[in-house]
Amino acid sequence: MMTPAALEAFFAANPEAIACELTSVRGSSPREQGTFMLVGQDAILGTIGGGALEYMVIDHARRLIAQDRAEEEMEVPLGPEIGQCCGGRVKVSLLRADTELRRNLLVRLTKDFTTLPHVYIFGAGHVGRVLAQILSLLPVKLEVIDTRQEELDALPAGIPHRRVAMPEAVVRSAPVGSAYVILTHDHALDFLIAREALARADSPYVGMVGSKTKRAKFASWYADQGDDLAALSRLTLPIGGQGLGDKRPSVIAALAAAEILVHIGEREVSVGQVSTPNHAGVTSGF
Repeated sequence: MMTPAALEAFFAANPEAIACELTSVRGSSPREQGTFMLVGQDAILGTIGGGALEYMVIDHARRLIAQDRAEEEMEVPLGPEIGQCCGGRVKVSLLRADTELRRNLLVRLTKDFTTLPHVYIFGAGHVGRVLAQILSLLPVKLEVIDTRQEELDALPAGIPHRRVAMPEAVVRSAPVGSAYVILTHDHALDFLIAREALARADSPYVGMVGSKTKRAKFASWYADQGDDLAALSRLTLPIGGQGLGDKRPSVIAALAAAEILVHIGEREVSVGQVSTPNHAGVTSGF
């Protein structure tokens, strides 16, 4: 995922760069109009869909850099002529990333990043650690919460995290539309967090690691608290089930990540807030 930090790092390492944007898309295309990538002499950031189209654009962009030219426009049929079978046709604008363009891109990406949906992972153990790695690549704003500093220290570099004595309190102050994945080492703590999360009707996803037995125990405890049992229909437990029965942490995490994105996407559609990160409008949006 292209983030403001990644953008700044790219420009710092690539003083000469070309911004390549899909300005027009007709028919089928691997990416939407407004999608862009950055091309330096020895590196790229982002993608406009891969394949022959992307290789052509990269070659053109590096030719512009070598020739010290500022801009070019390409129109490419996505068919047998270039070895692709999408069947559509795209226009690609290539612009030198000067100071103004870089500033505009950073402003837009920063705005896009602040509107990403939040996902809170409670528990930095085996499943939580892998899930955090997967979600860090996806268009969400991630944070891992745990009471154990040693588990947080084991997270890969760059994963946002926080040590919290009362993790359930994080749910109460979370932004609207946040998703919650509950994977702690303590079933009692899992229950407390899940209860708070189910009280948030705005949440697209509340998931808890465990089994059918754990779900039954939670349901019984939840009823004893006097809470509305109808809310239990919004609890995904076990997470990453998908009928596979595979209990390896990496498999559970991969399937859970897919669940989370599906639920977030369904909520965005229902409230009319579907976002398309990376559509910064290099040439047309400013």
